[in-house]
Amino acid sequence: MTEIHELGVAKSAKKIREGSLSSVELAEALLTRIEAHSELKAWVYLDRDAVLAAAETCDVAHRKGEGKGALHGVPVALKDIYCTAGIPTTACSKVYANHVPNEDATSVVRLKAAGAIILGKTVTTEFACSDPSPTINPWNAAHTPGGSSSGSAVAVAARHCAVAFGSQTRGSVLRPAAYNGVVGLKPTFGRVSRRGVIPVSWSLDHVGWMTRSVEDAALVLQVMAGADSGDPVCVTDAVPDYLTALDQGSAPRIGLLKDFFFDNADVETREHIESVSAVLAGAGAEVVTLSLPGSFAESMEDQVVIMAVEAATFHESMYRQQANDYGPMLRDLIERGLATDGLTYSRALERRLAFTADARRLAAAVDVLMTPSTPTPALADLTNTGDTLFQGPWTACGLPTITLPTGLAASGLPLGIQLAAGSFDESGLLRHAHWCERQLNIRLLPPGI
Repeated sequence: MTEIHELGVAKSAKKIREGSLSSVELAEALLTRIEAHSELKAWVYLDRDAVLAAAETCDVAHRKGEGKGALHGVPVALKDIYCTAGIPTTACSKVYANHVPNEDATSVVRLKAAGAIILGKTVTTEFACSDPSPTINPWNAAHTPGGSSSGSAVAVAARHCAVAFGSQTRGSVLRPAAYNGVVGLKPTFGRVSRRGVIPVSWSLDHVGWMTRSVEDAALVLQVMAGADSGDPVCVTDAVPDYLTALDQGSAPRIGLLKDFFFDNADVETREHIESVSAVLAGAGAEVVTLSLPGSFAESMEDQVVIMAVEAATFHESMYRQQANDYGPMLRDLIERGLATDGLTYSRALERRLAFTADARRLAAAVDVLMTPSTPTPALADLTNTGDTLFQGPWTACGLPTITLPTGLAASGLPLGIQLAAGSFDESGLLRHAHWCERQLNIRLLPPGI
C-alpha cells in the first residue's frame, strides 16, 4: 500500500474527492515528513497550526459538498519569492528580511482558487540568483542540490510535498529538479503569470514547478495557465486541456541535440543519453540527430548580459543603500549590470530575437527536442549551484521545457533528460514527455528518505 507521503498531486486530489483520504491526514503526513528530515534545510517558513487549520477548512467544505477545485485539499510549497499576503516573503535575503506582502501573487491566487493549501515557503538562493543556499541534497550531502529553487526540488524529492513551485531565469527549475531526481516543468514564456513573484530579470523570468510525474505537472499547469492583466507579457490565448492530451499521443519524432550538449557533458552522461535514446527508439520513437543554429553560440553570453542589466534595474536603489547585505555572487551580477552600457544590452536583445526565431524553427522540425538535463550529475561542490549551460538557451528563447529522471549515475546521483517543444505547445511537450516517462518507467527515491 502506498504511504500517504508518496502520493502525487493527482492521486491525492482524487482520494480527497472520493473521501478515502482527508486533507488533514495528508497535511499531517507531510508535516511529519518535514520534521523527520529537517536536516535537509528545505524550508524557510512553515506554520504547522495554520496548515492544519486550512486542511480542516478544506475537509469541512468537502463534507458540505463544496470545494470542487482541481487541487482541493492538496498542500503546495512555494519558493520564497512568491508573494503571500500576511506571510513573510524574504527571498532568503537580509535585504528583504522584514518583507511581508499585502497581497498574493497571481499564482498563489490561482492555487487557492483551485482549493490548494499553502504548505510553506521553501529555501531559495538569495533573490533567486547564484549564491548557494544552505539546503542539502538528499542524495548526497557533499553535492549541490542545485538552485536557485533548491528547497523546492529537495522538498519534492524527499516527499515533503507532491508539488513545489520554483522560478527559472536561466536553469533554476530544471537543473535542481534533475539533480534531485524529480520532474521539473518550465512553460513557455508568457503562458503563466509572474505577477507577485520577486523578479530577477523581467524578460527572462519564468514560473515553473517540480512534481514526481508528468501527469502532476500537467494538472498544475491546467490550474496555472491563463491570461493576467497584471503581467503584461502573459498571453490571452485560450488554455488547452492538458490532461486529456496526455494519453492521445503515439511514439514521437525526437530531435536529439548532440554537438554542444555532448561536447560539454561528461562521458557517463553522454553514454546514458545514448542508452535512453536507444530505449525510446526501441519503443517506437523516431530519433534523429539535429544541428544547432549558428545563433546558439552567442545566446548564453547574451542571456547573462540581459539578466545582469535587468537585475541591476530592480535592485539599484536597494543596492545603493545595502550593498553589504547582498551575497558576493549577487553583488557581482548587479555590479556587472550597472556597468553595462545601453548598446551592449540592446545588441544582446537583438541577437536574442534572432536566436528565438531559429530555436522555434528547430523545434518545429520534430515533435520534441531532447538533450541531457545537465552536463553532469550534481557537482561535489557546495560553493555553487551547478552549471546552467543546458537549460539557459531554452529560457532565453522562451520555449517550454521539462526534465524527467532517467536513472542513476555510478555515483548514485540522478541523471535526466531535458525535452523542449515549440512555443506554447505545452500539450505536445507533456504528451511526449508522458510517453517517454511510461517507456522508461523510472521513479527515484533518495537513500535513507
